[in-house]
Amino acid sequence: SRKTTIEILLLFLLFVGMIATPLIYAFTPLLSFADYKLPSWMGWAGVVVLVIALWLFWRSHIDLGQNWSPTLELRKGHQLITSGVYKYIRHPMYASMGLWGVAQVLLLHNWIAGWSSLLLFSLLYFLRVPREEQMMLNQFGENINLSYG
Repeated sequence: SRKTTIEILLLFLLFVGMIATPLIYAFTPLLSFADYKLPSWMGWAGVVVLVIALWLFWRSHIDLGQNWSPTLELRKGHQLITSGVYKYIRHPMYASMGLWGVAQVLLLHNWIAGWSSLLLFSLLYFLRVPREEQMMLNQFGENINLSYG
């Protein structure tokens, strides 16, 4: 298990960017000073991207089964999953969060609420993925191929 303070902070920031900030934007006028306009079709594109993101997130969880954990940890009997969406996408759950961030930009025309998810997810991704891949290499050996597709 690698439940460090930075790990917990990154997950908290992701929650702030994906959930808390959009809710503040939707239900209060606090962030309205940062509004901007985009063409209305971009909102519909955002809906499509969000549906894809939610499907990919759901599918990633199904394929991982009991191997999923919100924090970096390996459980007894943990397996390396290379089937399902993991056969085609190296990090499908992270890809779904990135797509969510893109959808949020397209749906919430606000410099803070719209971009918070994508920016905070990027921070989590670049700080967490190298540690996660090293953890998997340590567990499953250097002979595994971490590139998919």
